[in-house]
Amino acid sequence: MTVGTDSPAHARSAGPGAPEESGEPASPAPDHLGVHPDELPDGLVVADAAGRVVCFNAAAGRITSVPPAQALGLPLEQALPLEDLKGRRWWTLTDPYGGLATRRGQPERNLLLPGGREVLVSARYVREHPTGPVRRVVVSLRGTEARRRTERSHAELIATVAHELRSPLTSVKGFTATLLAKWERFTDDQKRLMLETVDADANRVTRLIAELLDISRIDSGRLEVRRQPVDIAAAVGRHIQAHTTGGQSPDRFFVRIQPHLPDLWADPDKVDQVLGNLLENAVRHGEGTVTIEVAPTRATTDGEKGTAVTVSDEGPGIPEESMGRVFTRFWRGSKRGGTGLGLYIVKGIVEAHGGTITVGRGPRGGAEFRFILPVGAPAYLA
Repeated sequence: MTVGTDSPAHARSAGPGAPEESGEPASPAPDHLGVHPDELPDGLVVADAAGRVVCFNAAAGRITSVPPAQALGLPLEQALPLEDLKGRRWWTLTDPYGGLATRRGQPERNLLLPGGREVLVSARYVREHPTGPVRRVVVSLRGTEARRRTERSHAELIATVAHELRSPLTSVKGFTATLLAKWERFTDDQKRLMLETVDADANRVTRLIAELLDISRIDSGRLEVRRQPVDIAAAVGRHIQAHTTGGQSPDRFFVRIQPHLPDLWADPDKVDQVLGNLLENAVRHGEGTVTIEVAPTRATTDGEKGTAVTVSDEGPGIPEESMGRVFTRFWRGSKRGGTGLGLYIVKGIVEAHGGTITVGRGPRGGAEFRFILPVGAPAYLA
């Protein structure tokens, strides 16, 4: 990539991809690939062999609040007065034009601009040869907003986990301590009730830990899918039976299975997890009849067959302004409990199968979730 210099403000600039004046081997890109410094999304500052700024693009101007025309020609440490987090002057500390002749640059790190604003800075030292004098210092600047958002997300995750773990663990600790201290004072029925509560709270902790592991695998792209034949209709039946056994009326569920479903190869445990989350969401947050429909469909534009599963209810539904946030972390449609992680995990599992999931308004006004899983047969069966 070459950096163009067709703007008067950059008449003396040279980008990091331009060839060296000393004849350093380079393969300039064709003219139609040339990129002007102001077109770069990150800040770009280039200083020449004398340490004076010869390029200061528009993004650098926005990040530092220094007009590019004003920065050109200034010494690098004056145009870009950076300090580390301990208040030390960065250019004095790193000394790009002196110091070890083997250094090739500085890795990205947090530094401070005047006024205390943080910025991510990395630098490259361009030399005539590996141990020669520095001919050019190329500095990249980026804002810290994206990193801050990530840090806030991680902090929110930790706070949510701590809150969700505290309640069941307090219950477990309280009941076990009471039973150990006063075992003889309780009847068998009282002991059974306490132990059932401990068991339920332990299951709650186990589910939360499993959700955290799933999030970690989804975020890192390490979610494994072990494909096997899956009877999606039978899986739906199992989940409805679990809800009716738990006290829900059988009349609350309506199941419609279309004929001629394609053979589905998917991870049965993860399909169960998706169905469980969607049905739990409909039962807990929705109202009226919960409708589950399974139908064959074409999952992709190339005509690959797939299976579509739709879960809808008759509740108030999801507000239009919240539709885009449903599958993000910590989104909660109501105050009826939950960590707000279930739908984020559902989306990750469906996409790991090569499928898609959408949310909308159902025919009777409630929320409607629809996910499509492609057939996804193993290669040796294709």
